[in-house]
Amino acid sequence: MPTLMIQGTTSDAGKSTVVAGLCRVLQRRGFSVAPFKPQNMALNSAVTIDGGEIGRSTALQAQAAGVAPHSDMNPVLLKPESDRGSQVILRGKVHGHMDALDYHAFKETAKESVMAAWQALESRFDIIIAEGAGSPAEINLRKGDIANMGFAEAADCPVLLVGDIDRGGVFAQLVGTLELLSSSEQARTRGFIVNRFRGDIGLLAPGLEWLESRTGKRVFGTLPYLQGLLLDAEDSVGLTRHSPREALLDVVVPALPRISNHTDFDPLRLHPQVALHMVGPGQPIPPADVIILPGSKSTASDLAWLKRQGWEAAIQRHLRYGGKVLGICGGFQMLGEWVEDAEGLEGTPGRVQGLGLLPLTTRMVAGKQLRNVNGVLAGDTAQVTGYEIHNGVSRGPALEKPLFDLGTHQDGAISEDRQVLGTYLHGLFDHAQACQALLKRLGLAEALLVDYLAHRERELDRLADTLETHLDISEILSLVGRA
Repeated sequence: MPTLMIQGTTSDAGKSTVVAGLCRVLQRRGFSVAPFKPQNMALNSAVTIDGGEIGRSTALQAQAAGVAPHSDMNPVLLKPESDRGSQVILRGKVHGHMDALDYHAFKETAKESVMAAWQALESRFDIIIAEGAGSPAEINLRKGDIANMGFAEAADCPVLLVGDIDRGGVFAQLVGTLELLSSSEQARTRGFIVNRFRGDIGLLAPGLEWLESRTGKRVFGTLPYLQGLLLDAEDSVGLTRHSPREALLDVVVPALPRISNHTDFDPLRLHPQVALHMVGPGQPIPPADVIILPGSKSTASDLAWLKRQGWEAAIQRHLRYGGKVLGICGGFQMLGEWVEDAEGLEGTPGRVQGLGLLPLTTRMVAGKQLRNVNGVLAGDTAQVTGYEIHNGVSRGPALEKPLFDLGTHQDGAISEDRQVLGTYLHGLFDHAQACQALLKRLGLAEALLVDYLAHRERELDRLADTLETHLDISEILSLVGRA
């Protein structure tokens, strides 16, 4: 069987990273390999080669495998719009909006999409590396499961279980998870991977021997903690401040309740001249050179949250003192005069007043814009690549002075005083030339050229090298008949 599934004892145990590393290892060994995540819940997403939408981490895994991201690789994507409801994406396209109970009843239908997508990949690739979601031991979610063992049982594929030792209690994680599985699920769980170990492996050896004796399952390897590893996150937002010693530009970003595609800021985390601070609810808003309003899955409600947290007054004060403001996607919509959602596509129907910093109005309309684009920074030769994922059409005189020329269309806006900029483009900092030119426009006069895309490739190779060293790859290949 050509499919291997990586499941985890918890969320953030390292499943996504292990899958990405295995995809790169197998690609370097000459296999055609595809990642597969049956169900994902995330607000970080990417546009696929077939014009669909999948989770950002799965798109990264496709890059690791050396193939273009395809909607079959993540057939069910849930994008939370509230604590109880999500937009449901099936095989790359919007299916509708459901609350948790409705989706639970819908899982049997969703399973058909999952299995059809998996079978389509199976016909095109030598090996599929599938990734679970959360933990297979979440008892309340096991009925109708399609994210973990439900898929593994249907696909009849072997499973490796990843535990995070850096959190502590890894033996309890692994043994406890295994104990809560059914007998058939236990049988298909062929062994364990211990992730994020720091220290002398000799001190861990007795515990690993006990684990194998206690469970009858093999430990396929122990992965070290990789300091500074920077790869596209599935969904979690780090609120810690990135502040390199030589930073010359302070950038502040509000961590909106429904922040989307915060991977836009990964190139800034890498940049040695940029101090990046994600500010959470109730935290003081620090002084900065630049405020960036990020993307949002629920623009109107996040705009209301922004105002309640005091950001509107802080932005006005920031502009009076000569600061710059950049809005991306939903953040761009917030910079306008009004956000209109008559049909309630992103929440409660209605009309919400924007921040009034750009003369434009956004109207939410059915039909999401999904496209990969490339072009140049307006009035410049700096190359830019990125992607659009958004509801809403913006109109107004602000658009007469765009931020980007994307060949087929122009995008974004720049205010008359050049202090306020907006764009629908995600990934706008990824390309080295665009990042350098944008940072200059945001106030960093002597911005260095930092190639984030090349860094991401080096990180994938570093990850693959680590897996080659610390995992028994030959035994893992034997699980899918490719030894």
